[in-house]
Amino acid sequence: MKLDGEENESTLRAANNYAVSLRDLQHFEEAKILLRKTMPVARRVLGESHNFTLRMRMVYGAALYKDTGATLDDLREAVTTLEETVRIARRVLGHAHPTVDLVESHLRHSRAALRARETPSPGS
Repeated sequence: MKLDGEENESTLRAANNYAVSLRDLQHFEEAKILLRKTMPVARRVLGESHNFTLRMRMVYGAALYKDTGATLDDLREAVTTLEETVRIARRVLGHAHPTVDLVESHLRHSRAALRARETPSPGS
């Protein structure tokens, strides 16, 4: 996504809202593609610690682990992304911030999804 001169907070907010809608509609691949293009722009324009950058990373992590077709690598990337995001969010926003709570919730779910996939089923 090229934002030519429109690299501002409202454009990034719209991209994030669209990605959330795609994720909620279970269009995970489209959400991941959009976020892979816009997250670097958010980092450059707003900074690694900005709330929108953190929320984009959270939505990306969620799109990775919520996808029923997620590979082990996808699940590992989700956990890593969300671990990094929660670490930054705690430092910048504080432990009591609602965004931190949300990222922590996604991190717990992503770890559970990874454990479930890594644990061999009985009889395997």
